[in-house]
Amino acid sequence: MLDESTTAAYLERISATPPDRPDLAALRHLHERHVLSVPFESLDYHLGKEVQYKDDQVIDKIVHQRRGGGCGEINMSFSLLLRTLGYAARLHHGQVWIGGRLNAPYNHLVVTAEVDGRRWLVDAGFGKGSRYPLALDTADPQPDPHGEFTVRAVDGRSTDVLCDGKPLYRFYDDPVSISDFDQVVWWYQTSPESLLRQNMFCRLPLDDGWVLLKDDVLTITRGKETRTEKLADDAAVLAAYESWFGITFEKRPTPSPHRSSSVRMAFEEK
Repeated sequence: MLDESTTAAYLERISATPPDRPDLAALRHLHERHVLSVPFESLDYHLGKEVQYKDDQVIDKIVHQRRGGGCGEINMSFSLLLRTLGYAARLHHGQVWIGGRLNAPYNHLVVTAEVDGRRWLVDAGFGKGSRYPLALDTADPQPDPHGEFTVRAVDGRSTDVLCDGKPLYRFYDDPVSISDFDQVVWWYQTSPESLLRQNMFCRLPLDDGWVLLKDDVLTITRGKETRTEKLADDAAVLAAYESWFGITFEKRPTPSPHRSSSVRMAFEEK
């Protein structure tokens, strides 16, 4: 649970209105503001920093350092805020569909929240996930600014999440704790085959599109128009981090030298 001052700082970080009660309207507002404010990024993997995804550590990174992160960082942080605000929020592990197959277990962390007897998928840390929570008690398509999402029960303990008919990931109802992800996070930080070490990126939805800074290439999509620009120098890269993502660095992050074209291709499919 977060204290009062940290909760206020968190809500300010995502430009969210303090909710009067933990209802669905407030959950939708919080989810949207989180998705539009906290970038999906892999920068710590290229800055030589240990990835922080637990309790005070992740709150410091997301709220006070005004950074983003991967699914474990973003969704763990968001779950702490939701619990503090009175939501019954649970952690779940998932497997991401990449290259037409499910990746290893525990490579995605998602949150569910129960509101008035209905369960909702709360995933602010997928990169190109939904802007709003997804209802888990219906197989009907759920229109969203980021696509048409569908949740499909696989069996009694797992659910597939799809966008525009394409499977994104499968998550499981098995009870988990954040420590259950320790081994996977260690692998992502140390393995030459890690997608997060292979790809240095920072991505954030816009009201009408997306912005992505991958290495020194800035891609901005607004509506149906996409503009791509290779930034000229370190100063331009640092300015892009600050202006588009609100992240200030003294020195430009540099990509890991351990890169593989096949792994980069897999990431682009994700």
